[in-house]
Amino acid sequence: MTALTLTKHHALGNDFLVTFHPHVDDPAALARRLCHRTRGIGADGLLIGETADGYAARMTLYNADGSRAEMSGNGIRCFAQALAERRGDHATQRIVTDAGVRVVEFVTVDGAVIHAAVSMGSVGRLDPPPSWAELGADPLRPVAHLSLGNPHSVVGVDDVGAVDLAALGSIVPQINLEIVEHGPEIDGITMRVHERGAGITEACGTGACAAAFAARSWGLVPLDAPEIVVHMDGGDAKVRFGADGEVVLVGPAELVGTITVEV
Repeated sequence: MTALTLTKHHALGNDFLVTFHPHVDDPAALARRLCHRTRGIGADGLLIGETADGYAARMTLYNADGSRAEMSGNGIRCFAQALAERRGDHATQRIVTDAGVRVVEFVTVDGAVIHAAVSMGSVGRLDPPPSWAELGADPLRPVAHLSLGNPHSVVGVDDVGAVDLAALGSIVPQINLEIVEHGPEIDGITMRVHERGAGITEACGTGACAAAFAARSWGLVPLDAPEIVVHMDGGDAKVRFGADGEVVLVGPAELVGTITVEV
């Protein structure tokens, strides 16, 4: 048995375990074990860090069900916070992910809570997932299938609270499903999400970016708004769009604690 040290963080209620011991025998099985809500520590995902020449680190993400994911906008803020504690500084970090390099810049640091801006790359278009027709979405509703390095399907609805999101998400488990309504402010949207590999979560960073992009393209928010506020069950994030199409996600992450387990 080996003692494995992890830190637990959350970003708007989207929680992650972080470790810098990359050579575990079966990371998928470890993620399933540790992320289990009643028989493990409990988390939406496991983030594994390792060295990467020329970069702050490499981040690999395993969802709670053991599947590997390309990227998490909330997870990378949690990872950056853990890495900053490990390094002893809050300098800007260039982190390698399965979706490419992402840059994290710390905005504020206040004890166990940090706010950070993450350069998320540009948003791409995707084909609908194979099972999309089974969802039975009203053809008059706005829909966008988008990539932030990972797949998203965004649907505009009248009331996010009236939708059986768990049932819909189970039909398209291979993508991250976001439902979005306008407001309450002119440059804001309200979003709920069913995440691939984790189910309904309190927040999703890449999903917030996809939802903001979709809302802007549909005319739900002003095209010239400097940033879009995305309200989620766990709290609010901000999404900014650069002139070059770069998307920047801004939000908090909080250190919950440190745990040592035997593996």
